[in-house]
Amino acid sequence: MKKTLISIATILIVVLLINACKKTGGNINPLSSVTNNGVGSYLVLDKTDNLNLDYSQINTSTVGVEVHYYQSGEAVDHVILFVTPGSSLDTNDWHQVKSIPYTAPTTTLSVTGAELATALGVDPTALNPGNSYTIYTRIVTKSGKAYDVNNTGDNSGSGLISGLAYNSLFFFKTFVVCPYDASTATGKYTVVQDTWTPYATGVDPTGSTVTVTALSNDTLDLSGVWPDATSGATVVHHLVVIVDAATGVATVPGNSGIDFAYYPPAYGDFTATASGSGYIFSCTGAIVLTLDVIAGPVYGDQGNFTLALQKQ
Repeated sequence: MKKTLISIATILIVVLLINACKKTGGNINPLSSVTNNGVGSYLVLDKTDNLNLDYSQINTSTVGVEVHYYQSGEAVDHVILFVTPGSSLDTNDWHQVKSIPYTAPTTTLSVTGAELATALGVDPTALNPGNSYTIYTRIVTKSGKAYDVNNTGDNSGSGLISGLAYNSLFFFKTFVVCPYDASTATGKYTVVQDTWTPYATGVDPTGSTVTVTALSNDTLDLSGVWPDATSGATVVHHLVVIVDAATGVATVPGNSGIDFAYYPPAYGDFTATASGSGYIFSCTGAIVLTLDVIAGPVYGDQGNFTLALQKQ
């Protein structure tokens, strides 16, 4: 009898333990099932229309992209656009540009130079060529939820924000450019900065007048600038700059291998080559280049130097 009672007691304990381990009311941990997770939303980039603001017509020049929202996500009601100079994830640096209603199948998110300037509280002419701005998106769903780059996980670069598989759009960068106009590029310029000539010869040409010549619709000759005529150095080959006519972005190819100047024994007896990039903005008359100079096989690479000119 005693053994029977012990056996019954053991069985009851086991049953109680089993019942105690059972989960009641479904999954106690709401994250243990994806069905308990909320549904978010994000924009997918369909097409980039334009990312450059033309300074010569800054008020009406437009940048923009075309998007749709991920169809398995929550429906989007509208998209709010914000802008900041350069880039910043701090929303205190964001300035609201406008709100755009979402329309299917594709919505165009566009901003004019005038709208961007109004949001930043500046005159459109203050959007100088060479400046960059980031336009951030914040989507608002039909249920009132809001999503932007700050509340979306990126999973160390492989998630929604920068993961290539998603083609998502949380922001896009725009640049203020100035198309190259060869007809206005030729002329007299004032040397604003020249860090190479003083380094090579001891002569500081700052404030002097130099001549720049446009060779074609996409090339410019700087042999009237480098080498400096008063230093005693002489031209070997013309220093030619290739210009992207649409943006004013300038390049001196590194593979040209052309000596632009000979520096006599007083300066070391060498020929110099240059390569680099920068911009030539015809609409403002500004030329700014960063050029790497190689002072022949004896002295080698001298590093980067700045050349800045302003048309008179």
